[in-house]
Amino acid sequence: MTALGAVQIVPVGGKAELDRFIKVAMRLGAAEPNYIPPLIFERQEALTAKGNPFFEHADVQFWLAVRDGRDVGRISAQIDHLNPQTKEGAGHFGMIAAEDDPEVFAALFAAAEEWLKARGCKFAIGPVNLSTNEEVGLLVEGHDSPPMFMMGHDARHVGSRIEGQGYARAKDIHAYVCSVADDLPAPILRRIRKGLPEGVTLRTVDMKRFGEEVRTLTSILNDAWAGNWGFTPTTEAETQALAGNLKLLIDPRLTWFADIDGEPAGFMVLLPNLNEAIADLNGKLFPFGWAKLLWRLKVRGVKTGRVPLMGVKRKFASGLRGQLLPFLLIDATAQAARKLGYERYELSWVLEDNLPMRRICDAGGAKVYKTYRLYEKALG
Repeated sequence: MTALGAVQIVPVGGKAELDRFIKVAMRLGAAEPNYIPPLIFERQEALTAKGNPFFEHADVQFWLAVRDGRDVGRISAQIDHLNPQTKEGAGHFGMIAAEDDPEVFAALFAAAEEWLKARGCKFAIGPVNLSTNEEVGLLVEGHDSPPMFMMGHDARHVGSRIEGQGYARAKDIHAYVCSVADDLPAPILRRIRKGLPEGVTLRTVDMKRFGEEVRTLTSILNDAWAGNWGFTPTTEAETQALAGNLKLLIDPRLTWFADIDGEPAGFMVLLPNLNEAIADLNGKLFPFGWAKLLWRLKVRGVKTGRVPLMGVKRKFASGLRGQLLPFLLIDATAQAARKLGYERYELSWVLEDNLPMRRICDAGGAKVYKTYRLYEKALG
């Protein structure tokens, strides 16, 4: 344990401290009108090596900030050995949440930066929670609506406090929103309603071959996203773990694959917005939360969803058939979502300079409604 003024920094080393780490963010978030508490058991799995294969290729440390015996903030630092930026000297900070007090932020960042520098990092990027394939960035625009599933919602003061520690904007990422009731623009719709181009087939996920389907998705994802800034190839273990955790949520009618000449070429996954179903559970599923959750997901249904994953293999992206695939997938998914009673869905996240994906979103009638920010700082 170290101290900076009246603030003590406590490394998280066991289950009791991890529970405090989770709950301090929930307590602080409760002050935000649109904050939605995560499920505690899910956070416990996601932040431990037992439950998250990310720890197999990353070094991770969590800290609590404590003042007068009360938890007032938290932060993580991690080095992902599969992330290409690690070779350039990058380390990540994340999981940042703290009271609006510069002393608390200074103490937390001092601990994280010291840990990263001791392991050879030359600069820090964040927030990344924990992988670049999970929650990324700090919410800087769009506090007026609740976050979708697996998206963050941060207090407004956090950005200025991070900047107060010497961090500058590195990259913005956007969340787009679409109305399910709206068709694609007429010129695109006319083209795709002519029928599938020769050699192109669309199909929904086959849940009887779930493991094989996940491997196919992982292969397309790692190829399609390979050129994106900060992208870390996802391991099959990570994808299988995530898919296993989300199997209850996955609706096969909303998960689509596209083949070109018999080869898997693209995919799109729309997940029901779990946050809509758990907003009033305060992170707990017992004693009655499970029944409420299952009824809301399987009987009543939700009205919103999120597209966290979508991609087309690079070898097909420049051809006419490959350029049509995103719109074919969007149209098929939107039609299915409309029949299921959905009203809107989010496409996220999209890098500010990922112009091909931004053009697809714009052409499809989607609008930016939230912006998240990644910060960077050289470690002297």
